[in-house]
Amino acid sequence: MVASLMIGGALMSLAAAVGLLRFPDLMARMHAATKPQVLGLLFFLLAIAVQQRSWQVLPVLLVAWIFQILTVPVSAHMVGRAGYRTKHLRKDLLSIDELDEVVERAATKRRESDPAGQ
Repeated sequence: MVASLMIGGALMSLAAAVGLLRFPDLMARMHAATKPQVLGLLFFLLAIAVQQRSWQVLPVLLVAWIFQILTVPVSAHMVGRAGYRTKHLRKDLLSIDELDEVVERAATKRRESDPAGQ
């Protein structure tokens, strides 16, 4: 059981690494870095829980899992927004660009409020 969980975690981590190397742009790489990596960590934490066979280790593993679940989506969102604003994406790969209108509106508003360009 433990070996299969660890192999599953290693395969998910490997999938994340391959996605980081093979995917064409920032948005796809960001997806590849977050989704399988979180599931791979869950498999490793479950392997530790099964191997230890102690209730005392479960709160620590649960805290590690909760912090992972809380921080990965936030960091991926921040990287994605920063990449979008700095034009590190391929627009031809996007089906729908939901941020284009919002960013253009903000840029127009900023130009109107600062006509001297300061």
